[in-house]
Amino acid sequence: MPVIKFYDGSKEIYEHSISLKEILKHKYPNIIQSFIAISINGNFANLNTLITEDSSIQCISKKDLYALNIIRCSCMQLLNYSIKTIWPLCKIADSKVTSDGFYCDIDMEKRILEKDLVLIEKEMKVLLKKKYNILNKKVSFNDALREFKKQSETYKVDLIKNNFLENDVISLYYHENYIDFDIGMQVFNIKFCKYFKLQKIGGVYWKGNKKNKMLQRIYATAWLNQEELDKHLIYISEVKKRDHRKINKYLKLYHIQDESPGMIFWHNNGWIIFNELENFVREKLKEYEYKEVKTPLLIDKSIWGKSGHWDNYKDAIFTTSSENREYCIKPMNCPGHVQIFNIGLKSYRDLPIRMAEFGSCHRNESSGSLHGLMRVRNFTQDDAHIFCTQSQIHSEINNCIKMIYDLYSIFNFKKILIKFSTRPKKRIGDDIIWDKAEKDLSNALIKNNLKFEYQLGEGAFYGPKIEFILQDSLNRNWQCGTIQLDFYLPLRLNSFYINEHNKKSIPIIIHRAILGSIERFIGILIEECSGKLPTWLSPVQVVVIGIKNIYSVYINKIVKKFNFLKIRVESDLRNEKIGLKIREHTLRQIPYILICGEKEVQTNTVSIRSRNGNNLGIIDVDLFIKKLQKEIFTRSFFQMEE
Repeated sequence: MPVIKFYDGSKEIYEHSISLKEILKHKYPNIIQSFIAISINGNFANLNTLITEDSSIQCISKKDLYALNIIRCSCMQLLNYSIKTIWPLCKIADSKVTSDGFYCDIDMEKRILEKDLVLIEKEMKVLLKKKYNILNKKVSFNDALREFKKQSETYKVDLIKNNFLENDVISLYYHENYIDFDIGMQVFNIKFCKYFKLQKIGGVYWKGNKKNKMLQRIYATAWLNQEELDKHLIYISEVKKRDHRKINKYLKLYHIQDESPGMIFWHNNGWIIFNELENFVREKLKEYEYKEVKTPLLIDKSIWGKSGHWDNYKDAIFTTSSENREYCIKPMNCPGHVQIFNIGLKSYRDLPIRMAEFGSCHRNESSGSLHGLMRVRNFTQDDAHIFCTQSQIHSEINNCIKMIYDLYSIFNFKKILIKFSTRPKKRIGDDIIWDKAEKDLSNALIKNNLKFEYQLGEGAFYGPKIEFILQDSLNRNWQCGTIQLDFYLPLRLNSFYINEHNKKSIPIIIHRAILGSIERFIGILIEECSGKLPTWLSPVQVVVIGIKNIYSVYINKIVKKFNFLKIRVESDLRNEKIGLKIREHTLRQIPYILICGEKEVQTNTVSIRSRNGNNLGIIDVDLFIKKLQKEIFTRSFFQMEE
């Protein structure tokens, strides 16, 4: 007489063994169709499971929080099943559910093309029509290995060896003839997986190691219903439209080439944006009393060994050698700043010392992770290090927070999120100092009434950190600013100051960045603005065009006036139709297009169009200049019309 306990807390007693389907028909006759997955005593079950003993049953509907993950797990295996059906000799490698879908890695000789995604989708839909039940079987570690060795699924054998212990019981899932191992709860019938879309193909190294074979990765998404799928696909379409690499093709800001992967060749237009951002940050550095410095790209490897970076970061460091000495191309600026601090005797009266640098850093990112301006091997960090005493920590962190919010206020991001990263497993130093460092940082956030989320174990190897994350209009999160507290680097690199008792004392270092990487921040801004950068950042702020060439004298006079006032201006005196000129400059996202014809020449005015296609009317040239200067000087994110 099994006693069945249900997820709502109720119980039922049955006189004999009974199938799960019969129980649900009796208990939930009106809503049984809404269940997508069922677990018995925490384990996957299908409707035909026979219950012979006391059990707890949990029924999961589409309304449950983790229903979507369950559907994605099953849809992911459906994708693998379809691929094996089409190309039986291929090997399935890793598969994972992501925040908005899933991916599957495949090893096969044939290169998968975009048109093949259509073929795979078609096969998935054929299998969906079968409405087959997903079955489950628990086997020993060795039986699981034997099963996948028999199928020549070498990657699955590797995954089992690395993710399970020899005494583990492993769940195998059966999608008809296709077998996979446990990656999470499954739906009991494949019919619940029909709202999906295969999106793109990429290349990845097995286990992320470029020494291993390159695999083909298929990215996909799956949702609970057609409405959610359509909404997501519209979102993806908008993301693609805003892709900074695509927008760059007509803004002509930079390029990257195979001979220098992950390194940016800035063109004039892009370099203007870069310098404007740098100058903006430089103004804030002066306001917040930082001293700007510059440190070498190459520093002897011994420094990086002492600092701890070589042991904890060596895979990301480029090296070179000269005259029997090995050098590191700096991946960050902190050890260089410590060298500057160490020159000359420092007193407690000299502290805090706020040292800032627009440091050119190099990191050996894998080629598969490189992505336009967002992930590069050479980037410029708006980096700063504050050398201070114990008693100055709180005021300096408060000052950093204030500066970060002050600088971010210029940009029209939707929201600023904060995460607090605590000590990682691989770290230097003892727990007593880590306790203090974590408390100092978290207290600063609490006292500033800032809400934050903990990221356990995500801190740097030398100290905990605060991360400032910008949320854009598409609800994407971009981690930019950081504040890190470091008790160890000055100790390891022999930094000290003379305290008020005339004794040597070790300073504390606060690591601080705001934009993070200037290259990446430019990419973020381009995508947030869809290429329509605010006027102060636009490479060309105004273009003056004539209806006819006869107005060139008047146009040149206006251009000269703009140039004198250091407003970035171009003239277009080509013998082309006015509509063509307007379209071209609108595509280049120039904020203001000034049109000059007979009427404008006679009245010393210009007719103004914005890049949004709006006609702002005819206005006196000097009045327009005053309005434009105010817009640029205040670094307004919006144009006059907005």
